[in-house]
Amino acid sequence: MTDETPDSLIPYDEIVQEALRAVVGRVLSEVGDAGDLPGEHHFYITFKTRAPGVDIPGHLLERFPDEMTIVLQKRFWDLTVDEEGFSVGLSFSDIPSTLVVPFAAITGFVDPAVNFALQFQAQGDDRAPNDHAENDPPAAEPIEDGSNVVAVDFKRKK
Repeated sequence: MTDETPDSLIPYDEIVQEALRAVVGRVLSEVGDAGDLPGEHHFYITFKTRAPGVDIPGHLLERFPDEMTIVLQKRFWDLTVDEEGFSVGLSFSDIPSTLVVPFAAITGFVDPAVNFALQFQAQGDDRAPNDHAENDPPAAEPIEDGSNVVAVDFKRKK
């Protein structure tokens, strides 16, 4: 008997990540339909800035060439969600900008108001997200106790 796990012919990691990203889509869709966040909810959304389908202004891409985190709290507009991703209007240093982000580009979603987080590890990328956009206004610090955190970190055995 061996301790070695056989390679799966079913892409469980991709299926789980897709399902968890659908949670983000549903939450954003409900917020978009309501036009505002309920109560004290606010979101940190981290995404890969050069992922296929991402469309952000050039000055933001220069500042965040790999990954950035945006905050959806009180000052956002035109949040629209479809099956592939979302677009939202945000202000960066008093410059209005529209960002288009596919769900596949998202690497993290946090709602600090209720200590909820989803983290997606891009395959082959072991770096932690650390580039935070300074869109208006900044929110509370992210959770540190790890409660209600779902981390998806699948590494395929070779």
